[in-house]
Amino acid sequence: MKTTTLKPVNIVIPKSKRKKTDLVEFYNEATADYEFWSKDFNMHFGYWKPFATNFFRRDTMLNELNNQVLKRLNLKKEKALFVDLGCGMGGTMRYALQKNNHLTAMGVTLSETQVSEGNKFLKNHAGVILKENYNHTSFKSNSVDGAIAIESFCHSGHHSNTFKEAYRILKPKGKLVISDAFLKKNVATLDVSSRYCYQQLCDSWSLERLGAVNEVVNQLKNVGFKDVLVEDISMRVAPSVLHVPFAILGFTLRQLFKSGTLRGQSINNLKGSLFSLLSGLH
Repeated sequence: MKTTTLKPVNIVIPKSKRKKTDLVEFYNEATADYEFWSKDFNMHFGYWKPFATNFFRRDTMLNELNNQVLKRLNLKKEKALFVDLGCGMGGTMRYALQKNNHLTAMGVTLSETQVSEGNKFLKNHAGVILKENYNHTSFKSNSVDGAIAIESFCHSGHHSNTFKEAYRILKPKGKLVISDAFLKKNVATLDVSSRYCYQQLCDSWSLERLGAVNEVVNQLKNVGFKDVLVEDISMRVAPSVLHVPFAILGFTLRQLFKSGTLRGQSINNLKGSLFSLLSGLH
């Protein structure tokens, strides 16, 4: 069994102080905000590829990240089932199903809003979203051909239980592709400003913590994954991260014009976006 681990953003985050219950609230309330970020409901950063993406059109980069993840998943069977572990609104699932007629997709999320609205988004496609925890799914063991996790495992702190569940549901020759942010160095070595930015990012986006790259690789191998490959695509992701300040300004102005106020979670999303940029610079 193989797994490919992508590493879009090198950021280090201490364990979050936010309550576990905040995570579901985050998912439920964040969906409307992310529609401003991506008309295709891609709830992640992007991948810049010369001549294939347009720096000024954010969704071309966000969808290219979908393409890169699916390219590494490499499902070439006539019929194949893949699972999106932490699928959000199903943006990646929809992209995959539009590009590949032989695929069937299932996604899991804790958000009732994402389940109801995401399944509408997937109407007429061979995909469905379930309200489940990716640490404890209802899928049978050895039942899926591939699994992906795009900026979702960070919400569980890249815990070994998460990797164990992914390993359990994959067929013997299945592959797991993770596109996420990981710790690049020990938290103890960070200066005061770095710690502050990371903690704010963690709290704003309900991140449990981020695993250190080397530790994550060892955890994956201990679970049973073979041929673990780590790719640092930070420079490919950076152009989409640079959209953050402009997205923050545009979203804030739109919300204030519509209602005159910003919801609490919207403020947290804005803070998280800002501190993701600051963390990347650190």
